[in-house]
Amino acid sequence: MKRYLVFLVVILIIAVGWWRQQQRAMGAATAVSASVTSYLSGEVNAGFARATEPEDIRFPRDLAAHDAYQTEWWYYTGNLQTVDGRQGDGREFGYQFTIFRRALAADNQSPISNLPSPPSNWRTNQVYFAHFTVSDITGGQFYQQEKFSRGSAGLAGAQAEPYRVWIEDWSAMEIEPGVVQLAARSGAVAIELQLRQTLPPILHGDAGLSQKGPEPGNASYYYSFVQQPTTGTVQIGEQTFTVSGVSWKDHEYGTSALTRDAVGWDWFAAQLDNGAALMVGQIREADGRASPYSIGTWITADGETTTLTTADMELTVTDTWRSPATGITYPAGWELKIPRVGLELTAVPLMPNQELSLNTTYWEGAVAYTGALTGEAISGRGYVELTGYDR
Repeated sequence: MKRYLVFLVVILIIAVGWWRQQQRAMGAATAVSASVTSYLSGEVNAGFARATEPEDIRFPRDLAAHDAYQTEWWYYTGNLQTVDGRQGDGREFGYQFTIFRRALAADNQSPISNLPSPPSNWRTNQVYFAHFTVSDITGGQFYQQEKFSRGSAGLAGAQAEPYRVWIEDWSAMEIEPGVVQLAARSGAVAIELQLRQTLPPILHGDAGLSQKGPEPGNASYYYSFVQQPTTGTVQIGEQTFTVSGVSWKDHEYGTSALTRDAVGWDWFAAQLDNGAALMVGQIREADGRASPYSIGTWITADGETTTLTTADMELTVTDTWRSPATGITYPAGWELKIPRVGLELTAVPLMPNQELSLNTTYWEGAVAYTGALTGEAISGRGYVELTGYDR
């Protein structure tokens, strides 16, 4: 249910790219900022499929792209440690690798549908882009990069059999049944990781239908693969680290926008040492309250799920951090209580500066979780995403 702020600016970036360059040259950056805010609160383009009711999500079919919907992403995060004694066990890293798809127009409304035949391999309604970050927790450095491409001529795409989603030389691809390899490089920073599926796909909301607001179709289809044992390498400059850890994958697709009362969201993914996992997505409204359409999912170690509503989740901010680069103030510590399952957690960033400042600005980083489950001590690692704090 996340990353809508990231996605919804893509169409603006592309559609008014030239105009923005000209306006910036004339000192009109504030006009662009206002346009972004207006777009995020605007209406969804007509002609796209809408998520209106639970559907039969099938695998491997629904690993692939859903071009009839306007927005889609394949999202990976993970928490890793070095395992080679020569490098010193326990050096910590976090990573995010996300490939996004955005349809510029529905098929029946696209200008390219009126172009003469035969069609060119370069024609497409689909734009892909990606974010790649590495948090070097021990080294105190945060690396970030993005990539843009079109969904044509083999430059970017997503397929189910064999599973592969890619944007040029960045990719996630199945290398054997149940094992996906991630590969991305940005300058001297790179990952090559193998993720092994251990639990069935987790369907969030109502059998995978994640409602975002009261309007019909203001929803998405959303599932995750959690608690995936991960091995591979992380490269920082001249050093290559052999690592192991655990990863999380989200796949979400739909045609939706934030409601006018929503300003952003706080999203939590906790992968606990006892094999359980937790997803919480709290949509923030302009008056500071949590939207009644905030959702969560509690996942036991054997894959059983409990769907959580706003009433089930108590989230309290305990600390803040102000970005020296953007001046934005973000939450930087939380208490999270889920009385329904007997869970109490505190979450603390493993390093404060994990802010992405690319074509969109948001905070997404590795965190440590500690607390108790039905009175027994528990801990783990995971990720938090914070959007809308720049509005």
